[in-house]
Amino acid sequence: MRAPMTLTIVTAIVFGLCACAGVEKLTGREPIIDMAGVDPEALEQDMAECEVYADQVEVARQTAAGAATGAVVGGVVGAVFGNGETAARTAGVGATTGGVSGAGGALAERRMVIRNCLVGRGYRVLN
Repeated sequence: MRAPMTLTIVTAIVFGLCACAGVEKLTGREPIIDMAGVDPEALEQDMAECEVYADQVEVARQTAAGAATGAVVGGVVGAVFGNGETAARTAGVGATTGGVSGAGGALAERRMVIRNCLVGRGYRVLN
């Protein structure tokens, strides 16, 4: 019974973090823009519009999917190489690992959407 609890905890943490702060603020990786010749107010407006596009990346959903996949794989491996207790433990580890992996991939995708949007609007994005 530990695996479903771990999956629930990982999902709840990610949902909570995403709801409490902007995803880019969580990662600490906002785009670095070469400000030569850039109007800061125009950049602020463009950044806000690009973040709307990035909001289409479903971070929580991808995290939950990664956690669920990890739990299944971990549970199967534990069942094959151990017993029910081993299966529950490995499912929990798999859920946690899969959740972290899913979140990392979604956050990277979100950063790429913002970067591509800004580059498409003529900014020189340095990172």
